[in-house]
Amino acid sequence: MASASSPKPPASSGQGVPASSVRVRFCPSPTGNPHVGLVRTALFNWAFARHHQGTLVFRIEDTDAARDSEESYQQLLEAMRWLGFDWDEGPEVGGPHAPYRQSQRMDIYQDVARKLLDAGHAYHCYCSQEELDSRREAARAAGRPSGYDGHCRDLTAAQVEEYKAQGRAPIVRFRMPDEAITFTDLVRGEITYLPENVPDYGIVRANGAPLYTLVNPVDDALMEITHVLRGEDLLSSTPRQIALYKALTELGIAKGTPEFGHLPYVMGEGNKKLSKRDPQSSLNLYRERGFLPEGLLNYLSLLGWSLSADRDVFSVEEMVAAFDIRDVNPNPARFDLKKCEAINADHIRMLDVKDFTERCAPWLKAPFAPWAPEDFDEAKWQAIAPHAQTRLKVLSEITDNVDFLFLPEPVMDEASWQKAMKEGSDALLRTAREKLEAADWTSAESLKEAVLAAGEAHGLKLGKAQAPVRVAVTGRTVGLPLFESLQILGKEKTLKRIDAALAKLAA
Repeated sequence: MASASSPKPPASSGQGVPASSVRVRFCPSPTGNPHVGLVRTALFNWAFARHHQGTLVFRIEDTDAARDSEESYQQLLEAMRWLGFDWDEGPEVGGPHAPYRQSQRMDIYQDVARKLLDAGHAYHCYCSQEELDSRREAARAAGRPSGYDGHCRDLTAAQVEEYKAQGRAPIVRFRMPDEAITFTDLVRGEITYLPENVPDYGIVRANGAPLYTLVNPVDDALMEITHVLRGEDLLSSTPRQIALYKALTELGIAKGTPEFGHLPYVMGEGNKKLSKRDPQSSLNLYRERGFLPEGLLNYLSLLGWSLSADRDVFSVEEMVAAFDIRDVNPNPARFDLKKCEAINADHIRMLDVKDFTERCAPWLKAPFAPWAPEDFDEAKWQAIAPHAQTRLKVLSEITDNVDFLFLPEPVMDEASWQKAMKEGSDALLRTAREKLEAADWTSAESLKEAVLAAGEAHGLKLGKAQAPVRVAVTGRTVGLPLFESLQILGKEKTLKRIDAALAKLAA
């Protein structure tokens, strides 16, 4: 491939296509769990379609019977719903180009393959895998390109009959033009592929099953897709598809060639491409940890794009209003989990309290909550929620932050106990108990003053004085605002837990 950078095309609603006619597609395969790279691709397509008031086609590429599964298909639908993506055509919605699952479109692909063969745009290739491998090795040894060498391009009738007599089942290959293919990538600028680097390629297997190289462009053509926004890993297949589109247009199957934009890789640890096998790539992981869809989408949008140079946190609506595919950076983007969590925390704080309490609900009951259902106190939860909302990075953290309110005894972290209970802690706790017993429990400030006074009596500042109290009452050295927590827990339980801590120290 020869490639040269050039200025990106001038601005227009659809890079030369009227806004109302913009048609993009998201076409995942139902294999395994959805991953964040897939979500980023879906997000950019969805935002592009919504920005231009265009059409998003959701299509399922399920022609690989060995890997595709109904479970993965349902997970894809659920993921799209959870993320808040709507689609204009596709499963559960329908549309003028149905069906939208490739496994239900096999007759279409077979018909197109026949037309390509009849018109001379494709041909039967009888080469065995062993023959292909042998010729490729010879080409490499001679310093030539090792792609398909066109051996079966122009077979005579006698050669064809000889291969058939040998019982060979041919594949169908597309005949690439003997000329350079140049196109303007919406993300990367002008790119040229030389013919020696893009050999003829297979479009139908020997058993008659169509390949991705055929079905994907055919569906794009029949569904009148105007813009193909997809991962950088598919860039090398673009000249093949452009040549196929030209043939399909000549046959009246396509109305033209869509424009392409190839999105940058998402990199994981060690600057390696984030793969489906990487634990941090699974969308299910983020759902289970309690990421907000809007927080996760905000972060994923930053993997190649930005709203402005000085603003990382924004709403999905703001992204849609500003999104321009020409602003996507072609360089690889590294997935940073800590930054993802930080942005999610910002979105948690942006929720109104009622919305926050409702979204926390799954983590306040089985199987996440360690307390018995009857011990959950809705009034205490409503009281503590505003304080918890400012402290969480992900919603699942709520369970450990509020468990001290609903468990008969706090879950005592031994490391926290050892850290907080220094020499003299028993004396401090006794003084704190006395002060707290006499305090005004209608005021968190009064409880703070009580512990402050206890600390002063022992020559300690508030930070040192409150540590043993926090561990005695909550079991941890860090957590929600202490004095509001004590007030919500209540005087009786607070004093009882301090007594238990004193007994433990005495033992």
